[in-house]
Amino acid sequence: MGLLVIVLAGLVLAPAAAALTRRLGAAAGWALAALPAAITLYSLSLIPGVAAGRPVMVTAAWAPQLGLNLSFRADGLSLLFTLLISGMGTLVFIYAGSYLKGHPQLGRFFGWLLVFMAAMLGVALADNMLLLFIFWELTSLSSFMLIGFNHQQAAARNAAQQALLVTGGGGLALLGGLLLLGQAGGTLELSALTAQGAALRAHPLYLALLLLVLAGAFTKSAQFPFHFWLPNAMEAPTPVSAYLHSATMVKVGVYLLARLSPTLGGTAAWLYLVGGAGALTMIVGALLALRQTDLKRLLAYTTLSALGMLTMLIGLGTRAALSAALVLFLAHGLYKGALFLVAGILDHETGTREVTRLGGLFRALPRTGVAAALAAGSMAGLPPLFGFIAKELTYEAGLHANGWLLAATVTASLVFVFVALVVGLGPFWGAAGQTPKTPHEAPAAMWLGPALLGALSLLVGLVPGPVGAYLLGPALAAVQGEAATLKLALWHGVNPAFLLSLGTLAGGAALFAARRPLRLALARVQWPWGPDWLYEQALTGLTTGATALTRRLQSGYLRYYLLIILTALVGLVGATLVARAGLQWPALPFDARFYEIGLAVVILAAALQAITTRSRLGAVAALGAAGYCVALIFLLFGAPDLALTQLLIESLTVILFVLAFYHLPNFAQLSSRRSRLRDAGIALLVGSLMTALVLSAVTVSLYPSIADYFVTQSLPLAHGRNIVNVILVDFRGLDTLGEITVLSIAAAGVVALLKLRRQPDDQG
Repeated sequence: MGLLVIVLAGLVLAPAAAALTRRLGAAAGWALAALPAAITLYSLSLIPGVAAGRPVMVTAAWAPQLGLNLSFRADGLSLLFTLLISGMGTLVFIYAGSYLKGHPQLGRFFGWLLVFMAAMLGVALADNMLLLFIFWELTSLSSFMLIGFNHQQAAARNAAQQALLVTGGGGLALLGGLLLLGQAGGTLELSALTAQGAALRAHPLYLALLLLVLAGAFTKSAQFPFHFWLPNAMEAPTPVSAYLHSATMVKVGVYLLARLSPTLGGTAAWLYLVGGAGALTMIVGALLALRQTDLKRLLAYTTLSALGMLTMLIGLGTRAALSAALVLFLAHGLYKGALFLVAGILDHETGTREVTRLGGLFRALPRTGVAAALAAGSMAGLPPLFGFIAKELTYEAGLHANGWLLAATVTASLVFVFVALVVGLGPFWGAAGQTPKTPHEAPAAMWLGPALLGALSLLVGLVPGPVGAYLLGPALAAVQGEAATLKLALWHGVNPAFLLSLGTLAGGAALFAARRPLRLALARVQWPWGPDWLYEQALTGLTTGATALTRRLQSGYLRYYLLIILTALVGLVGATLVARAGLQWPALPFDARFYEIGLAVVILAAALQAITTRSRLGAVAALGAAGYCVALIFLLFGAPDLALTQLLIESLTVILFVLAFYHLPNFAQLSSRRSRLRDAGIALLVGSLMTALVLSAVTVSLYPSIADYFVTQSLPLAHGRNIVNVILVDFRGLDTLGEITVLSIAAAGVVALLKLRRQPDDQG
């Protein structure tokens, strides 16, 4: 049950976060960090068993009729993602307590951060696809609350709304794709689908479910053309950016693609859709990063590019590409999380994130400067840091792929080096800048996170073997769907990948040296429209259309609402009746007696009188006559109980109508002849439809008659010889109680109306 506990622990603790923060203040970050730290230690304890090919599984019934079970599974891939979530979560909780110290809503922030962490762990460990979708949507909800944490600011509210609309829309597509996948595979358990890859790829639903799943993954991981929401989400506080938008949530789409790779991958559609979208996103993110001067937006656009690179590698699907993707997955989480935290420190201690105003800060922030240097070095692919190994493996995969993909990868890597120097070197060296606040070193709670992440990048780079064998190797086996090992080493000799890496470092350094003229040149380039502009236009059009539709349909007049409802009823039900069932006239003998024909004539005459008379009391009397005739029909056909009920209801209705209509204005003067003809036409259509439905229902007998059952069982079961009474009291007791209740309510209404007296007008 360990997996179930670690997923649900955050949801259980979240409601108590506010109270704990009120008691402990900023120290609540350290206290709450104990939960992700414990999850990290527990996950580390699972590594030996998972590496030996023994994944941990737990299943509990939830709604088995729907195929929804609490199924959790920890294999190599989910364990890698879980460690990234819980490890980064530990550092972010500690960091946030100091970064947001004194904020009146710190408790609310911690509560939603716990919900987000639990949701991400649920996505990583869920084996049931419906369960995965529930946690998937919970990440969208919690990230909405975290991005819009500073809800007093319009920019934060807009960014949160944009992220929710884009990822939420993708989530709906994902649900359709997962349901189709479950239908095609005959199961909703991901582990059971892995062995059915060949059959699923040949299934007629393959392309449809693939497109739906990719829509969900691409929106969540900000792939082109859905990339615009991620940079805008930088309105969130820096701990949110570090946790959600560098290390965890934006990688969940990549995680899903990796998880489904052995099931859906290996086709031309997968290669071109996944690999193509990834390559395009990689280039777009890299080029847009060159224009930025805000630290967080710089990191956001390179995150886009890195996500595109991961997606491209998974789309390629070769062993070399998948190995590079997993190594980059971990390396990017380490260095990008650290750099976001560094950006937050610089903003917190200097009052600005503009790189053009930062410089010479190493003396004032030495610990932050060292952490930034380590993280930036890994991002640039500088040996002996872990990012160097990731870059070499990526180049190795590119060398065996299309030349255009290799060129795109090198271009993106040049920008990575450029941004690493801008973020990790520029603020700390060179001429001192003019900052709004006098800079000084951040508290230990803030620089501890980037320092540990930078140190891990160095440590894993120096000793990559155990990480490759025990953590990334099992993850590779999960992505490939078969046993695999991954041997990592820092040095592979002088080879084409190493030479490309050296060239990338030199090219990135040259871009950094020419950053000022480069920015000036790029500032002159303006795009009149793009995906962000299209989103705004679509949102404006949706709002305008909804307003126009509401103004048209929500007129405030009950008669128009009834017209719309009845017209839609006639159109939909009538078309279905004609197209599928067909109009059937029942084969009933015509043996009507003269008094039955007379009652029918009276009913029709009363209905005609009710709709043509100009007297409201005359219309009520005509309706009453029709109702009393129906009561007589019930009586003639041997149903005195129904006749009595009809008589009572009709009497109450007549009284209510007389008392109510007495206070109404003369509507005959407010309707034109044209509108009355329209209403008459709709009334005839509705009446014809109901007649057709009744006639068709008479010809259909889905089940045998239960009349004989009542006749034979009324005495032995209910001890009554009056079959009608037995049916009303015993067999249909609840129905009778409901009818009595309706009559009582109607009677109470009649009494209230009888006691109603018009108040005399005030004479002033």
